[in-house]
Amino acid sequence: MRIVPTLALAALVSGCAVSTQQEVEMGIGYAQQIAKELPLIQDAELNRYINVLGDSIARIADSRNLDWHFFIVDSKDVNAFAVPGGFIYLNRGLIERSTNMAQVAGVIGHEIGHVTMRHSIQQMQKSQGANIGINAVCALTSICNNDATSAAINIGAGAAFANFSRSDEDEADGEGLKYLLGAGIDPAGIPEMFQILLQERKTKPDALESWFRSHPLEESRIAAARARIAAYPPERVRGLTTDSPNFQAFKKRLAALAPSPPSR
Repeated sequence: MRIVPTLALAALVSGCAVSTQQEVEMGIGYAQQIAKELPLIQDAELNRYINVLGDSIARIADSRNLDWHFFIVDSKDVNAFAVPGGFIYLNRGLIERSTNMAQVAGVIGHEIGHVTMRHSIQQMQKSQGANIGINAVCALTSICNNDATSAAINIGAGAAFANFSRSDEDEADGEGLKYLLGAGIDPAGIPEMFQILLQERKTKPDALESWFRSHPLEESRIAAARARIAAYPPERVRGLTTDSPNFQAFKKRLAALAPSPPSR
C-alpha cells in the first residue's frame, strides 16, 4: 500500500489496553483517511457484490460482532490489506487477475484473518519505539483521553497494516481457509490465487511489487495451504462453491470501468 496518512494524535498515555471499541474507533479513523488518499471504486453494484461476498465469510469468522466494510481500490497494482476493526480493501488489479470467485474469497478470508487475529494491533504494541505503539492506539480513541499535551504523529498505514511476519501470514492463511469452509466456498481458491500471482511474478515482477512486499509468497506457502486442505476429510471439501454467474458478472462490470488512474 502506497499511502502515508497523517493522523492528529492527542493525549498520549501509556499502559492502555486495546479494547474492541478502541480498535473499531481506530479503524474508522484510518478508513476516513484512506478514503481521502486512495481512489476507491464508487460503483454501487460492484460495492454491493464485494460486501455481500465479504459478509458471507466474515459472519463465519467474527465473534465480536464487528461491522464489516469491504472496498475495491481502483488501482492496477496487485494488493489487498485490512485495517483494524473490520475494514478490508482489495485492489482492482488483484480481482482482475482472478479467474473464479473462490480465489477472491480466499484473499478476503485471509485479510479477515488478520483482523480477527488482531495482527495489526499486536504489531503496533511491539512498535512503541517507532511511535506506532499502544500510545498511538489510545490517542486515536476517546476512551484513553486525559489532559496530556496534544501531539501530531505521522503513521504509515503501509507499515502499520502490511508487512506482517511470516507467522502472521501463515496464521491468516489458516484462518481464511477455515472461514471459507464455513461459508461453503472451496478453499482451493487460496493456493490457486497464490499460484496465479507467483507465475506472473516470473514474467512481470514489477506489476506485483506491492503484493510481494507485503505478502511474502513462495512455493512452500502454496504447498502449506494445499496440505491444510488435504488434511480435511474428502467429504468436507467436496462440492463446495468455486464460482458463480454473479461473480463473473461482477468481473465483467469491473472490467468495463474506465482504466485505473496511474499509481502514485
